[in-house]
This record gives sequence, C-alpha cells and structure tokens, in this order.
Amino acid sequence: MAKRKRLIPSPTAAAPSATPPARGLEASTLSSSSIGLRARQAPIAAVAGGSAAQAALEEVAHEMANASREGRLLQRIDLDAIDQTYLVRDRSFVDEDEMASLMQSLRARGQQTPIEVVALGGGRFGLISGWRRVVALQRLRIEAQGSDFTTALCFVRAPQTASEAYLAMVEENEIRAGLSFYERARIAARAAEQGAYPTARHAVKILFANASASKRSKIVSFLGIYGALDGVLEFPAGLSERMGLQLSKALEADPGLADRIRTELNNSPAPDAAGEQDVLADILKPETGLQTAPATDKPTSVRPATDKPSTDKPAPEAGIRITRTKGKLVLSGAGVTDALMDALEAWLTEHG
Repeated sequence: MAKRKRLIPSPTAAAPSATPPARGLEASTLSSSSIGLRARQAPIAAVAGGSAAQAALEEVAHEMANASREGRLLQRIDLDAIDQTYLVRDRSFVDEDEMASLMQSLRARGQQTPIEVVALGGGRFGLISGWRRVVALQRLRIEAQGSDFTTALCFVRAPQTASEAYLAMVEENEIRAGLSFYERARIAARAAEQGAYPTARHAVKILFANASASKRSKIVSFLGIYGALDGVLEFPAGLSERMGLQLSKALEADPGLADRIRTELNNSPAPDAAGEQDVLADILKPETGLQTAPATDKPTSVRPATDKPSTDKPAPEAGIRITRTKGKLVLSGAGVTDALMDALEAWLTEHG
C-alpha cells in the first residue's frame, strides 16, 4: 500500500485569520490614513487656535488700554495712596448727619459709587471728586481697626488741564450734593488762586456754566464775602442766600465792616451756624437803616390801581417820598440810602 504524502504548511503561508486578508488590508490602510490625516491636521488646528486666542488677547489688551486711557477702567486703590490735597476742595465743612448716613450705607452695601482720581506717578493718585466717600472710608477703616475698608473703588481719569479737574469735581458735587453759595464762590476763588483760571469771575463762568445767569450772579456776590471774611467766619457754608447777599452789599459799601465783624466774632465766638448768622444780623442792622413796623390787627387799606400819579407823604423825619402809579413804585428823598436800597433788593430777591 502506497504511503500517503503528509502535507506540511509552508513557513511563508499566511496564518488563518478571522478577518479576511483583503478586509484586514483595507482596515489597516484606512487606519493608517486616518492617523496620518490627523497627524497632518493637528499642527494647522493648533496654529489656528493659537492665532485666534492671541487675537482675542490682543483685542482685550487693546480695549483695556483704551478704557484706562479714557478713565473707564475701575480699579481698587489703597486709601493711603490717595492725595486729598491734590485740588482745593469745594466742600469747606462736613455735615456730621450726612456723614453718618453715608458711613451706614457703606457698611451695609459697600462702595457703590467710585471716586475719581488722577495718576501722579510713583503709585500716588490725586483726588478729583468723591472727598466725602474717602473721608467716610477712612473713618470706617479706623472703626474696623484696619481690617477692612483699606481700599477705594476708583476711576483713574486723565484731565488735560487743572481747569478740567476742577470742573469734574464741581460737576460731581452739583449733581450729588448741592453746594452752598459760599462754597461755590470759595472754590471759584481758590481755583483762580491756583492758576486754573485767570480770575475768580471767569472761574464762576466756567465752573457753573450750566447754572442760570441769576445763580452765577449770586455766586459772584459771595466772592466778596470769601475775600473779606475767609478764615473769620466759622460757619460760612451756613450763610443763607438772603443773609449772604445783604452781607456782600454791606461789605462793598463799608470797607471797615469786615474788621468790625472779625472783632465781634473774636470777642463772642458763635457756637454754631445759626448763632453766627445772629451775630451778623445784629451787626448789619445799623447798616440797613430799616425799622420793623409794630404788628397790628388793623387791616391795611389798599388803594385801587390808577394811571394817575399818587404821592404818599411819610413822616417828615423819615426823609423818604413814595410815588406810586400802576405797576410802579418810586422811592426818593434823603432817606433813600444805599443801605436801604441794598436791604430792599435783598428782601425782593428772597420774596420775589
């Protein structure tokens, strides 16, 4: 019987596989191609992503630079780095009741309204507006024993001139907390003294450009009080409009009046604004030449209006002749002094 030939697999023969060779080759080829494609795409995607990120960063940096240059960038600045004397302040006194309310608001809600400063270099900043907030924060820091309220939210402005800085300060206070007429006159005079404006009257015109002509005129009247009595009056911001206008005219008419006021206040210092105004009123009484008529229940007769002139003759010692026509009243005679006219003008201003 012939022996059967034993078949032995060739060493080069492919081993059996669950995956057909052709399919395996296709899968291998696709896998290799995919890997190669990803390898080729990854650097491009990385470059594109990096470029986009760089562009975004540059845009943010550019916007931040613009915001900083235009004073729109809100920053936290150490209170000790803020120079409150950079500008002469328009506030000449602190109302303790208002300050207490402001401090309570800061305790409860924190600083909601930023202050305005200008960079002075060397990490220092000059205060433009927000003096009351800075003072309140400083008091709160002392109250908290330095553990809180150590910084202030600030806009770092870049005014081109001192005039712009003063204007920013005045506008902020005019909006948030009205100044007295004396304080308005004082800041105009001080700004002119600092060289920001050629004259105090020019400063009033620029700083209070949005005010009415009548209001600016009254501020100008208070300039005389500042010039004559700054440092003499303890409570100048408490001067009423009427008292201030009367005092201004009296000072202009009598150069020696300022010295008499200084002497009187030195001898009898006023405890508060009301007391100081009482002293001024007593001093000004002889200046007005007016006497208060006694009260009476008898009705005053009213003469019907007429176009025909009518003359009322007062007592001879008064020296005043009153001529009244329709819509017109004329005072004449030796008794019509400058002081009387000033007093009448002040009264009409208050009651007009």
